[in-house]
Amino acid sequence: MGLAVRNRGEGEERGKRFTYKDYLTWPDDERWELIDGVAYDMSPAPSRRHQEIIVELSRQISTYLLDKPCHVYVAPFDVRLPEFDEKIIDEEIVTVVQPDIVIVCDKNKLDDRGCNGSPDIIIEVLSPYTAKKDMITKYHLYERHRVKQYWIFDPATDEAVIFKLKENKYGEPQEYNKGEKIQMDMFEDLEIDLSTIFNRQG
Repeated sequence: MGLAVRNRGEGEERGKRFTYKDYLTWPDDERWELIDGVAYDMSPAPSRRHQEIIVELSRQISTYLLDKPCHVYVAPFDVRLPEFDEKIIDEEIVTVVQPDIVIVCDKNKLDDRGCNGSPDIIIEVLSPYTAKKDMITKYHLYERHRVKQYWIFDPATDEAVIFKLKENKYGEPQEYNKGEKIQMDMFEDLEIDLSTIFNRQG
């Protein structure tokens, strides 16, 4: 197990595709994602500002959802994305991601391991280490798995961009800056105040 886990993509393991079964054997103190069987290291740990944005975002959303059927979760929270095959064995899934924030409205997708299937909204906060993966690899992944909305927050520019699924494709991005509010069309009366999201703490 040591070679497969600690030296993924090196030596005899180069080119190996992993599954959720492999993922479940990896140490709890390591954070990885699987995308189409390829393992991505989630280190280093996110910055303080990255965490402040996640906390404030989840606070605003979770407060609104208190008495509603949808649920909000923050990383680390596993989201398994099977390839549209209801008969696939759970352990054979080759994509497991840990988005910064997910919103799930279908309770049938939730189990003790996390979420099995596409959440309604996925939110990622960019960091220098993960920006390319979040903006390109995960964009196409979430579109392919028909995640209804994909939100990206950029701490470097104090901007947010939202992609919404239309006819199984993401439409033109909706862009917001620090002085604006996001109207969440999926939830009546919920506004995300970006002035508080991007408020720099000391």
